[in-house]
Amino acid sequence: MSSSMSVDQILSQMRVMRAEAQQRLSAPAPVAPPAGGDSFSTLLSQAVGQVNALQQTSGQLKTRFELGDPNVDLTQVMLAAQKASLGFNATLQVRNRLVQAYQDVMNMPI
Repeated sequence: MSSSMSVDQILSQMRVMRAEAQQRLSAPAPVAPPAGGDSFSTLLSQAVGQVNALQQTSGQLKTRFELGDPNVDLTQVMLAAQKASLGFNATLQVRNRLVQAYQDVMNMPI
């Protein structure tokens, strides 16, 4: 469930960034990043890295199963494939929301 935790962290960070952007528009003052928190780009990079790792693991298990490895069964392969699929879809949804948030910010009246 670490991929869902990362998605929640990314969405939380996006909400913070949106609130900061709205504050800047209403009162132009420098806003410091949250103390002790990771930057959004770091969280996004970690999430993409985790999804990549899930996909690589899934691919390796599929290959081992196809080659007849007795230590890999179909259940493991299917679970790994579903984890990779869910992680990719969650990351895709975050990307879509990020693009939408960017478009919303760019369309705000000054």
